[in-house]
Amino acid sequence: MGNGRAHFITLSRRVHRIFAPMQQQEAEQKVADGHWLPLMEAFYTVQGEGFHTGKAAYFIRVGGCDVGCHWCDVKESWNAALHPPTSIKAIVEGARAYSDTVVVTGGEPMMYPMKPLTDALHAAGKKRHVETSGAYPLSGDWEWICLSPKKTGPPQPAFYPAAQELKVVIYTKSDFRWAEEHAQKVGPDCRLFLQPEWSRREKMMPLISAYVMDNPKWQVGLQTHKYLGLP
Repeated sequence: MGNGRAHFITLSRRVHRIFAPMQQQEAEQKVADGHWLPLMEAFYTVQGEGFHTGKAAYFIRVGGCDVGCHWCDVKESWNAALHPPTSIKAIVEGARAYSDTVVVTGGEPMMYPMKPLTDALHAAGKKRHVETSGAYPLSGDWEWICLSPKKTGPPQPAFYPAAQELKVVIYTKSDFRWAEEHAQKVGPDCRLFLQPEWSRREKMMPLISAYVMDNPKWQVGLQTHKYLGLP
């Protein structure tokens, strides 16, 4: 997993502070196997972005990301060591009382093996969505994959045919060309969204709207939860 090993080493230091030394090796292994995950937060809200905008969803935000987007609005998720390793059982129990759709996000969820989580969510009768940069190997059984590629960590090839949704954040005019490069790689049924970077939305939105009208395979993407004051 490339940088994943260094990531697990960092996380293991957090594990060491929580568990007795004799349990440390077991704890590290559970994280490495995906049976525990560093949980930053979990919350029930309305999906604010992409194809499923406006639908109720329970979000599971996993800590840890080394993709390093300078405009990331959840930078507090980057350091996995700040977020306690939490059992899959506890994570799924937290989701049971809410909607049947669960969105796993981060951070970068694919830094961890996702199959234990998706298996447990499936057994609980939950629809399994994920938002990912695709920079790490694809894992888990998903009903909806939102691929949001980043220049600092390009997607691995397996994500392109698997993605149901491609969300490209537009920061500068050159990002339109970059978006088209990724659109050529996804499947024919993948939904395509161009979303302005939040701090530049007033400048970029007119350009995005014009581009979508000239290229109607794309849709305008909005962070509607921010307009609504939702998490």
